[in-house]
Amino acid sequence: MSRFKDSGEKSRAASDLFADLYPGLAGWCRRLVDDDGTAHDIASEAFTRLWGHWTAVREPRGFLYVTAANLVRDHWRKLDRERRALREATTEAALALNRDGADASVPVRMLVRSLPERLRTPVLLYYYADLPVREIARLTRRKEGTVKSDLHAARELLRAGLGGHLDHTH
Repeated sequence: MSRFKDSGEKSRAASDLFADLYPGLAGWCRRLVDDDGTAHDIASEAFTRLWGHWTAVREPRGFLYVTAANLVRDHWRKLDRERRALREATTEAALALNRDGADASVPVRMLVRSLPERLRTPVLLYYYADLPVREIARLTRRKEGTVKSDLHAARELLRAGLGGHLDHTH
């Protein structure tokens, strides 16, 4: 049985949820993909998928952030494929020139992206979506201790990638 009396009630609830959560979700996506248009596309798609499962989803915020994280990961994979194709199409000399002119520092976003999925998902949900460990454990169907361990392992990998400089504030 639906938790809504009629489609008008469902529509109002969805509209209120969108107004409450869309700005934060789009901002979170923006930090991950570094592009306003792509971030809004991903956030909108997450809401579209939520709408399709509206009556079955008990925790819309978690559903939205997990869906958006999956869409961000798909976006990153697409970018990786495009970069590989570009590298294959260029000469070694062009790559050497590009390397010489590039900044030597590695952005944190790229380091997070390089984490294995089992570590990357908790990092995205904890540090970027600001979800508590308990919620991450529930959403990923892992024990809280496992999520904490994965966050610790991810921090160690990120610290190594940043040359040992990592703030412990979170």
